[in-house]
Amino acid sequence: MRVALLTEGGYPYVRGEGRLWCDRLVRGLGQHEFDVYALSRDQRQEAFGRLDVPPHVTRVRTAPLWHADDAALSHAGPRGGRGRRARRRFAECFGELADVVCRGGATGPGGVTGLGGATGPGGSSRSGAAALPRSPGTGPQDRSDDVADRFANALYGLAELARDQGGLAGALRSETAVRILESACRAPGAQRAAHGARVADLLVAAGRMERALRPLSLDWYDDDGLGAADLCHATSGGPAAVTGLLAGHFAGVPLLVTEYGVHLRAHHLAAGDRELSAPARALLASFHGRLAAEVYHRAALITPGNTHARRWQERCGADRAKLRTVHPGMDSDRFARIGERGYGDVAPDTLLWVGRVEPAKDLISLLHAFAEVREKRPRARLRIVGAPAEGRAAEEYLAQCRALAARLFADEAPGAHAGGDNPVSVGDSPVSVGGNPVSFEEIGGPEVPGLAEAYAAGAVVVLSSVVEGFPVSLVEAMFCGRATVSTDVGAVVEVIGGTGLVVPPSNPRALAEACVALLRDPERCARLGAAARARALELFTVEQNIAAFRGIYLEIVSHCPVRREALDEAGEPVPFAHPAEAYVPGRWAAAGQASATESTGAPSWAAQEPEEREQLKGAGV
Repeated sequence: MRVALLTEGGYPYVRGEGRLWCDRLVRGLGQHEFDVYALSRDQRQEAFGRLDVPPHVTRVRTAPLWHADDAALSHAGPRGGRGRRARRRFAECFGELADVVCRGGATGPGGVTGLGGATGPGGSSRSGAAALPRSPGTGPQDRSDDVADRFANALYGLAELARDQGGLAGALRSETAVRILESACRAPGAQRAAHGARVADLLVAAGRMERALRPLSLDWYDDDGLGAADLCHATSGGPAAVTGLLAGHFAGVPLLVTEYGVHLRAHHLAAGDRELSAPARALLASFHGRLAAEVYHRAALITPGNTHARRWQERCGADRAKLRTVHPGMDSDRFARIGERGYGDVAPDTLLWVGRVEPAKDLISLLHAFAEVREKRPRARLRIVGAPAEGRAAEEYLAQCRALAARLFADEAPGAHAGGDNPVSVGDSPVSVGGNPVSFEEIGGPEVPGLAEAYAAGAVVVLSSVVEGFPVSLVEAMFCGRATVSTDVGAVVEVIGGTGLVVPPSNPRALAEACVALLRDPERCARLGAAARARALELFTVEQNIAAFRGIYLEIVSHCPVRREALDEAGEPVPFAHPAEAYVPGRWAAAGQASATESTGAPSWAAQEPEEREQLKGAGV
């Protein structure tokens, strides 16, 4: 089959999110053809270049979610769209979308107010022929169904206008758009936060909405582009998934959405930045919530990477029947030697932290916890391995952590940056002795040439985060057969599964007690490490990830109607190119899709229950 892989800020670029698992997925499914449609996030990402793609990637098309001069877009209108009819159509569609966004999220049982999710867990967000089946226990939600339909009609109306006019990027940032958004904020029924929006707030909100809707202006949806795909696989729920929505709208291509980090959750975590005022946050939260609900509604299947992401998706309108948890696939081979060796020559009393240094990792609590550990284990060492995340705030946080380490252990270090300056080797890896017991190191340096060497030196691996999605460093530690102490955030408990100790976040005393308990009992560490390695090899390898998606691809295509005849090189039909299930109406149709009688014009008896069909067959009909 031909799979259109839709990415945002990752594959096939050298730098970005999700590039490794996408590359492994494409290479592992060499029996399919892949077309890659990539959205880049900034100019620097494009400057770093792309990965080498395998031969069965037949096409790579890219488009920016940024512009060299985004402000210039606000002065442009739809290309070719200067007629009154086009302007009137834009005002109608964007006005409808703005009105829905400004009214906020009307929720059903268990829904999330203000997030745009119109349902409780597992509920539907639509009514009518194309509605998804509701999970047991969810009641009618007429008001929210109507609002969701209005959002969808406005979205696809803008998409059709963009196709006719050659793009809408300028129109969505224009003065007209800002005035429409302002009118919606002042209209009766708008959420209270929107009433206070100033022009500056509206400009910020309109600009960020335009970026999310930039796929509307792309020329990817014809029969030679996404219309030729058998399946669209969006690797995130943001603009990449919008591309899949439009492929489904214009060409009927089914959509699979994979989220290892829920896009809506990431938006809310980032919404506290200083650039956004309260009115802008409220507008964008409502917009992204409505967009996420539409993506979940239209997707044929949704594959969260863990239960934590799955809960978010359910709260935001995803139907439980569509959700299939597929754990990320990680390369275990580079940790095999360390994992097989076990605790043979591990540096004693060494705690290890690995990751990107940023406030969400809460290294401050870890350092205070380690101060308590030192009271009971005077020879304990803490190795912090990782570089700061991009941005000035992360660099300042690293400096703050270094200063705190120097202050907490002032009697053992001559200066604020002395930690880790004098390592000696224990086993295969160095540890800091004779100076500050806390060392700050980076992968690739002489002390830590690689990740495997870092994990080899740690008796206990610690994760101290207050916010976490899928904890990659924990899985790496599990591959290495190391005992772990983690905070109960994100998908930590699901990943650990009883093979490590879990404590509440932001609780240095609990973190210290758990670390001391393991440092005092090396045999327990070895047992937990062996169990952790066995669990990781069963659940989190590349092989299990590829096998899961191989089956999911076939399942989705088998449930979709045949849109064209498959021909070989000689122009002859390909035998068995389409599975038999695709021709059978009723129960073989994808859950939540319109019945075969409505979509294909099949006779009425095709939609009857099996018992009724048997009766008709017995009567000779």
